[in-house]
Amino acid sequence: MREKSIELLNKAVRDELSAVHQYMYFHFHCDDQGYDLLALLFKRTAIEEMGHIEQLAERILFLKGEVELDNTAEVQKIRDTKAMLETAREMEEQGIKDYNQWANECGTNADAISKRLFESLVADEERHYDQYETELDNMERFGDQYLVLQSMERSKSRAAGTPLE
Repeated sequence: MREKSIELLNKAVRDELSAVHQYMYFHFHCDDQGYDLLALLFKRTAIEEMGHIEQLAERILFLKGEVELDNTAEVQKIRDTKAMLETAREMEEQGIKDYNQWANECGTNADAISKRLFESLVADEERHYDQYETELDNMERFGDQYLVLQSMERSKSRAAGTPLE
């Protein structure tokens, strides 16, 4: 029981580490292009994913396991904003699927606490998915105007001396 939970929790750590790296890459490039709102969304999501890693690590250590911080996933070098959002949405969708499955496996192995942890992660991943879906919908509705407005917002903030986060 304990070994299977530790294995699944470490898979989640690996996935969350990959997400942090990918989202920070997206954050840097959105920020560089002047898309402050999207840059901030990616940055905040990366920070939340770091919190997930901490929760997972605490559970692994409680189960007397070793936290594996291996991150073998390579960051995708995507600079197109729409492709970034589509990739992020896909990552969250995969996380939802995996965490639901892993919650069920932990439940089957009589590990209710790890099950609940995975279920709470599903709720966060669904929220992230919804945020990326909303941004993609906005891009669809408003086209390039949507990104132009974000760039203009940065210019207005800087001119006023009040930069966004």
